[in-house]
Amino acid sequence: MAFRAVLRRYPGPGAWVFAPVPEEHAPDVRGPFGRVPVTATVDGTTWSTSVWRDSRAGWLLAVPARVRGDKDDGDVVSVDVVVDASRL
Repeated sequence: MAFRAVLRRYPGPGAWVFAPVPEEHAPDVRGPFGRVPVTATVDGTTWSTSVWRDSRAGWLLAVPARVRGDKDDGDVVSVDVVVDASRL
């Protein structure tokens, strides 16, 4: 599920930065609490994480600072998300 995404900073005290996952690349399964475990790669950095569906923003992939580097809200990243069935 490779795509390009514009990073978005979620408003609020946590100030997480997310890569929105387009519907056509969204997982077709749901794990516990609506989260889906995935292996994500953003700009060449790979890690195990989860994506989830926000009622307003759609599917989201949180992208930690250690992965983003100097990129932030409004920057474009290359994303690849693969469902990790072993963690469902």
